[in-house]
Parts: sequence; C-alpha cells; structure tokens
Amino acid sequence: MAEQANIQPPGDGKPAPGEIGMQLANSPIAEEIHFFHNDVLLPIITLISLFVLALLIYVVWRFNEKANPVASRTTHHTLLEVAWTIIPVMILVVIAIPSFRLLTHQLVNPQPDVTVKVTANQWYWSYAYPKDQGGGFSFDSLLKPEDQIDPAKGDIWLLSVDNEAVVPVGKNVLIEVTASDVIHSFTVPAFGVRIDAVPGRLNTAWFRAERVGVYYGQCSKICGKDHAFMPIAVRVVSEKDYADWLAQAQKKFASVPAAGQFAEASPVRN
Repeated sequence: MAEQANIQPPGDGKPAPGEIGMQLANSPIAEEIHFFHNDVLLPIITLISLFVLALLIYVVWRFNEKANPVASRTTHHTLLEVAWTIIPVMILVVIAIPSFRLLTHQLVNPQPDVTVKVTANQWYWSYAYPKDQGGGFSFDSLLKPEDQIDPAKGDIWLLSVDNEAVVPVGKNVLIEVTASDVIHSFTVPAFGVRIDAVPGRLNTAWFRAERVGVYYGQCSKICGKDHAFMPIAVRVVSEKDYADWLAQAQKKFASVPAAGQFAEASPVRN
C-alpha cells in the first residue's frame, strides 16, 4: 500500500497551515458541495454585500443633513415594497434548487459496494466490516500518542490513529453510524461526509473516494473532555490492496469480539 501514497496530491485529505477555503474534494458529494458554495452561494453573497454597501454609501452621500436639510415625509412606496419582497424570494428560489438537489444526493444512498459500521465512543471510534463482504471483524481506532508520531511515515499529531479505516478507491461506501454513549459526529471534509452518531439510532451516509491516500476528519460534536482527541483516519487504497488488507485484518483482529456488529442500534435510518 505504500506506493499508493505518492498519488495523493500535497495537502490533500488534511488541513494545511494558513489554509483558506475547503479541503480538496475526493468524492462526487464533496465536489457538489464545493460547487454549491463557490459557484452559487459565494457570488450571491458577494453581490448582496456590494449592493448593500453601495446603498449605504449612497444614503450617506445623498441624505446627510448638509445635502438634504429638509427631510422627506414619504412613508410608503408600493413599488419599492413589492421589490424588496419579490427579489429576496427569487434569490431564495435560486438557492433552493441546487440545495435540494444536493440534499437528495447526500441522503439517498446508492447500492453500496462496501459497508462499514462506525460506532462512536468517548473518545475513539470503532469500525466493523461485515462478513458477507469479506470482513467479519471489528477494531477500535484511537489517537496515536505523541511519542509514537513519526513524520517520516506521514504521521500527523492529533490526526493520525493506531488503526485506520480502509476502503477501496472508486467504490460506493455505505457507513452506518451510531454511538455507544453520547452524541458524536462523524466528519470527513474531503468526502463531504458529516453525520451525527446518536445512541440507539443508526444513521447512514455514503461516499465514493476517487483518489487513494489518507483522509482525515474529527468528531464535530462537543462530546466531553477529550472531544478534541478523537480523530478519524480513512485510508483509500486500490481494490487489490483492499483485498490484501481484508485478509491481513481478519488475522490481526480475529480476537476482537464480533457479536452484534451490525445489530447494536435500532434500525432507524436518516
């Protein structure tokens, strides 16, 4: 799997110092999120801000006491009131169409090639791979201690973990998310995934990674004193490397109890 790391662009999958904006997208959903933000919301917000700024400048120039010593007694203007009602509604309609389309693509799960159950705990993650997909094992993923961080291996303090989740590139990955204690949130920005992990509830989300590499996320709900120390690390590999990893993981995690991997939470899906 080591040779695959060279394909990942620099700065991909993790935050960078001084970075402004979103991480590089590595899934169709993330690309659609970026389009919605950069090509729909940002131009509209910019135009509205410039329009309001121009109005303020005009009002200051045209209606200051020196330029306009006699104040107008006008209290109603029908055309103006219709305009400031209709125009915002039209703007919201323009925003709503791609917004609802994005929500539909996020919430309607395609046929999965791989299913991974994710259980959030205070303060680590547990991953379970179903037996009928070559898995039949589960493991815990904890923050790697600072004294074990090796930058030469690509380790990142506060993001690297002892056991990474592994998925194949170019495959639809369904994640079933729940929690064992309090509410958490499973978030991987590069995949466009953010979904709550709620005790007693099984929420689902999906992604399809298009590049190999290691992609990081974190719990996005304040879940207790070590909330800042439960990162997510997902390694995306080729299909062959994924098959090899499954064979190795079956041996490595053979002693981990596997009972109830996919039946711990009520089957309530979002």
